Amino acid sequence: QVQLVESGGGLVQAGGSLRLSCVASGTIFRINDMGWYRQAPGKQRELVAVITSDGVTNYGDSVKGRFTISTNNAKNTVYLQMNSLKPEDTAVYYCSGHVRYGSIDYWGQGTQVTVSS
Repeated sequence: QVQLVESGGGLVQAGGSLRLSCVASGTIFRINDMGWYRQAPGKQRELVAVITSDGVTNYGDSVKGRFTISTNNAKNTVYLQMNSLKPEDTAVYYCSGHVRYGSIDYWGQGTQVTVSS
């Protein structure tokens, strides 16, 4: 079993910055990819950023150039550095872990990010 716990959400002004953290525990050796997704009320959950175990990253179009995903050297923590925040970034942000063999996904409980104008 893998558990993911997010932290770092909060209220920020437009143009500001925020860093989210996600700590993984349990059988984390199973995880091949980690990432961040977000969901605003009434909208579908969307990809924010993903990083593979080899360090390859991918970003959603709406956050490219503003957000950066990274992991620590033990690869048990994933970060999302968010810069130049916009009100449309307001959402619940979820940490994810993906096991390619068997297509298994793990999810954190989410952390609220609110960007005021």
